Amino acid sequence: MKRTVYRFITSLCLLLASSALATGKENDVRVISGEYTFYSDDTQSRAECRRLALDGARTEALAREFGTFVSQTVLMQQQQQNGNADNYFATLSATEVKGEWLGDLEEPEYTYSVDDEGHLIVTCRVRGRARALSNKAVDFEALALRNGSDKRNSDTDFRDGDDMRLYFLAPVDGYVAVYLVGVDRQVYSLLPYMDDDDGRMPVKHGREYVFFDASRKYDGAGTVDELYLNTDRPQELNQLYVVFSPKPFNRAIAKAGDTQAEPPSLGFEDFSRWLTRVRHNDPEMGLRVINLRISKN
Repeated sequence: MKRTVYRFITSLCLLLASSALATGKENDVRVISGEYTFYSDDTQSRAECRRLALDGARTEALAREFGTFVSQTVLMQQQQQNGNADNYFATLSATEVKGEWLGDLEEPEYTYSVDDEGHLIVTCRVRGRARALSNKAVDFEALALRNGSDKRNSDTDFRDGDDMRLYFLAPVDGYVAVYLVGVDRQVYSLLPYMDDDDGRMPVKHGREYVFFDASRKYDGAGTVDELYLNTDRPQELNQLYVVFSPKPFNRAIAKAGDTQAEPPSLGFEDFSRWLTRVRHNDPEMGLRVINLRISKN
């Protein structure tokens, strides 16, 4: 008889030296800049290459300014067979930056080239505001759901015409807001719902919420807005920003849509300034950014 037992032995954090480590107050906001070059293969679209270059540039800027750490876990696998025990040790590690990006100060700058095999090379340069990671920020769970309302419907790849819902769970009472950044750099205010006069969506700790589902109505939320993701391109990338805080906050000022079915919107620069300001004033505010890919059928 063979039996396998897994046990976590220990966990430790190794602090890596950096040219500049975080100092001063937790919520001290700094202006930083970074650059990153992404080398594509045949699997990424141009839009996805831009996003990966942007993520890399922000990460590079944060790592240089605030440093990085490695979280490391030693895993022991113990196998018992015919009375004999064999031990196997494995080390799992991940590198994370010690800062968080609050918002862009200017539009990211991109340059393009191709290598000898015709693969796209994208270089991105960014400049924005950031701060050292704070232990005060509240952690929460947010998942994009495709064509369903259960967690098993969690997905980030959508087809033209798919409906999108949002699963949300927080450990404390608070308030949540949701924004969608389109490929046109317009930011659409999705939650609170459009006819919510209060402008705030309260949530209770430990309660599972599914937003944008007409069968699930919550006190004070207003009429549910259902969402369908559409594209007239072969593929496009959108980003879903989920903002949560235990404290009340005013959502970004947005202009009403041209039709009743179109959510209010604002430009990405205005949205970035709003997000930077509210996060600077509220160290407990948490943020999740979910990258969505929408493809033609």
